[in-house]
Amino acid sequence: MNKTPTRAAAQAAHEVRIIGGQWKRSKLPVADRPGLRPTPSRVRETLFNWLGQDLSGWRCLDAFAGTGALGLEAGSRGAAEVTLVEHDPVLCKSLQATALRLKAGTVRVERGDGVAALRQRAGQGLDLVFLDPPFGDGGNEALFSTALRSARQAVAENGLVYLEAPRTWGDDELAQIGLQTHRHGRAGQVHFHLLRPLPPQ
Repeated sequence: MNKTPTRAAAQAAHEVRIIGGQWKRSKLPVADRPGLRPTPSRVRETLFNWLGQDLSGWRCLDAFAGTGALGLEAGSRGAAEVTLVEHDPVLCKSLQATALRLKAGTVRVERGDGVAALRQRAGQGLDLVFLDPPFGDGGNEALFSTALRSARQAVAENGLVYLEAPRTWGDDELAQIGLQTHRHGRAGQVHFHLLRPLPPQ
């Protein structure tokens, strides 16, 4: 029996699709880059069921954009402003090409560090920040903590932070950052969280 993958199957393994909104079913290329791990479709579907299907007027930042699947999903559902931040030049070029192909006028691609981009936006009251940092061999604990603190400073008091991580972040440790769990799920080894800022003391 021939188990060699077909060309179509090989191609499918190197792309994901937007699942809702005006760009529904549009393909996003998945480059063969170290640590690139696109958010699975079923996780994105759950997330946008939590968020609601209409994000009209929302200002969003995807701090570790990769394929852009999270930020572009928000843009597809009407977000007024989506910033995709990615440090890898190959992925940045791919994101720019995708935004051009989709005629995504509300989407801006920035090459740079996701945490630095969040720090630059401290106090700007973003509606939604996506955090999907590379997990790394040791879990990248310091990066996750720093990214969460920076996201907390960038979102509005009624804003939201989405986090993908290799473990669950508990409310006690989130409280030290000024965040609390709104929703949580798990898909295989990935824990995904929707977080809200704690109300001011």
